Amino acid sequence: MNVFEVLNELRKDKIFDFVALHPQLCADDGDEFLKTLLSNKNIDEIYIAGCDPRMQQKMFKDAIKEAQFDNLKHHAVDIRNMDTTSAIEAIKNLANEKVQ
Repeated sequence: MNVFEVLNELRKDKIFDFVALHPQLCADDGDEFLKTLLSNKNIDEIYIAGCDPRMQQKMFKDAIKEAQFDNLKHHAVDIRNMDTTSAIEAIKNLANEKVQ
């Protein structure tokens, strides 16, 4: 998968206000990244494309709580082992589900 192509496609389509990349969000510095990002009160929701949504809930719950961010506004999709087109489609589908 070409992660930069995924991000660029989502950015170009203006599906999200902005996109960001972290090399390993489940590492300690990933928690710091999330806390800093989610402490910004202008962020209403966060969509994370990475591993299994249940694992994301477990791994990110402390960072989300410390940032005083509503856990229900964290939306997750598993894109592991997908090609670029499939990952883009999965992320777009998740975004469309949450809009409806």
